[in-house]
Amino acid sequence: MKRTLILSILLLCTTLAQAQIQITREDRERAEALVEQMTLEEKCALITGQDDGFHTAAIERLGIPSVRMADGPQGVRNKTHSTYYPCGISLAASFNRSIAHGVGTGIGWDASARGVRIMLCPGVNIYRSPLCGRNFEYYGEDPYLASETAVQYIRGIQEQRVIATIKHFALNNQEFDRHGTGSVADERTINEIYFPTFRKAVEQARVGAVMTSYNPVNGVHAPENQWLLNQLRGWGYDGIVMTDWTSSYTTLGCLTSSLDLEMPQGYVLNYEAVSELVKNGTVEESLVDEKCCRILQTFAAYGLLDLPMKNESIPENNPESRAKAYEAALEGPVLLKNDGILPIKASKKNNIVVLGPNADIIPYGGGSGRMDPIEGTTTTLWQGIASLGKGYKASFMDWKNIDEAAIRKASAVIVSVGFNHDTEKEGADRTYSLPAGQNELISKVASLNPNVLVVANSGGEFDVTPWIGNVKGLLMAWYAGQESGRALAAIISGAVSPSGRLPFTFWGTEDKNPAAKYYHAVVPAVKKRSKNRDPYPNAEYKEGIFLGYRGVERFGIEPMYPFGYGLTYSGFEYSGGSLEVLPYGYCVKFTVKNTGKTAASEVAQVYVSKDKSAVARPSRELKGYEKLSLAPGESKEVSILLTTGSFARYSTPQHNWVVDKGSYKVIVGSSSADTKIELPVEL
Repeated sequence: MKRTLILSILLLCTTLAQAQIQITREDRERAEALVEQMTLEEKCALITGQDDGFHTAAIERLGIPSVRMADGPQGVRNKTHSTYYPCGISLAASFNRSIAHGVGTGIGWDASARGVRIMLCPGVNIYRSPLCGRNFEYYGEDPYLASETAVQYIRGIQEQRVIATIKHFALNNQEFDRHGTGSVADERTINEIYFPTFRKAVEQARVGAVMTSYNPVNGVHAPENQWLLNQLRGWGYDGIVMTDWTSSYTTLGCLTSSLDLEMPQGYVLNYEAVSELVKNGTVEESLVDEKCCRILQTFAAYGLLDLPMKNESIPENNPESRAKAYEAALEGPVLLKNDGILPIKASKKNNIVVLGPNADIIPYGGGSGRMDPIEGTTTTLWQGIASLGKGYKASFMDWKNIDEAAIRKASAVIVSVGFNHDTEKEGADRTYSLPAGQNELISKVASLNPNVLVVANSGGEFDVTPWIGNVKGLLMAWYAGQESGRALAAIISGAVSPSGRLPFTFWGTEDKNPAAKYYHAVVPAVKKRSKNRDPYPNAEYKEGIFLGYRGVERFGIEPMYPFGYGLTYSGFEYSGGSLEVLPYGYCVKFTVKNTGKTAASEVAQVYVSKDKSAVARPSRELKGYEKLSLAPGESKEVSILLTTGSFARYSTPQHNWVVDKGSYKVIVGSSSADTKIELPVEL
């Protein structure tokens, strides 16, 4: 049996490796042959954005086409309407690899149908503080969860011969002054927390492109940071490295780093600037050649030098894409509190009031997360509730002019609040508290009716303390895209049990977060800084590896809701628990049973803990998870594989990962704080 399991795993790994597009020797040779025929001016055009800033250069005499790219993580944007998928934090909250893969597949279809061959996604920067304006695009605080989500999302896109672009490399964890604030972190913290998702995307998903971040990393801007980009190349990465838009500063710095493509145009890598350095002997033209080769070998591998850019067989308004969006919207929402208000079953007594600033819109985060959905494809929360039909009498109310006779008489009140593209967005950080007037609205409604459900749109934690004790339910809805209303109505009505789990620690107050006091740098008191932005203010990552749930025991802080937490309409029982030794690690086995009367999904989580470590380590680290769909009374045996690397830590003296000998525990739980099974391991 053990041999069969090992062979099955090896076969699966081989199949997955073959499915990923890889740059071959033939692709490299073809690229080199093309570059040999190019003039320096043509080379400089190829390594800079052209036209509208979302195209690469065409070199028609050599048969090199212009390749179109587009944002973003929630679908195809930039001069088009497309399917609007749930945001990144919602995908992470699903704890479902197939959901992430499905969204990637849908985005790949949508891109192909529009002639887009480079998608500028996914965004995978770690959730360090709830204030970061782009948390909604990212995959939460844990590098393992983020890695697993990103790999599947990337595979889904690239299986359609569309290049995915993982971003922003690296340590781009705030939006406030993102060009100028430097990220300062030690080598271990960078490798254990902020590199893993990028590395796994390179090694397991064969991601085709990487976008650098705006911020300096330990003193040097990312596109010009040779140490940073050399780490990337050291993982075997041979694809395209591009700048984020307008994040390049010096011609020499960008030429001598492993950067390949400056976007959206040639601010520093233009022909005039580059040719001057080549002519005076400061740099060799071979540096430019290598950049061109990496671009062209990637294009060759994806068929972009041969195949039509647009796939005419895929409709732009694709029902299969919409189905992927709905599936994802169902699995992301996280039910944090439920004092019996949910589910709201069909009844003649139902008299539901729906109100709030987000009740009848499709809320979304601002910047590259914004989408223009296809007309007629969206469903708001109010529309979803209103369409439930028989047994669901519902009315919509203007939240700025509430009817108190009506709220008091309601059987339940759904208050839809949260942020939107104006208050949570790229290029700025947001407040910890809800936007003006929303806390007052919730408190007012709760004073009039005891049966209040708060549905919140947000990319992360926010302050719930003004009213959490006075409402019966809190549902984190994230930004779930065009199908959000349908999906939320299915959850609220009980047609589907909520199955999302928190991909970050919900501390309850801003100051409990281990990163809070180090998050924002002190900005120098100058009215206007130069383009070079010297001297840079720095954000120091002094919490180190003890970010999020890793800091709970380290700093003795209890969160309001722990990482991995989420309620369903059922209950689960864990039993058994064994470790099977394999040549490359362990197989963790246990059984989960649905003990309730409702079909529901459980997310079984596996953490690793080192006993009596000589080097400071978190008390537990997520190293495996599985989402199980169980009928009432149904049991399933779960098998989760842990490799030797699951027990490793990064050694700064050795500049590498090491596995310390000694005693460990494998912890099985339903969240980072809820232990069900402990299994000892001796390495």
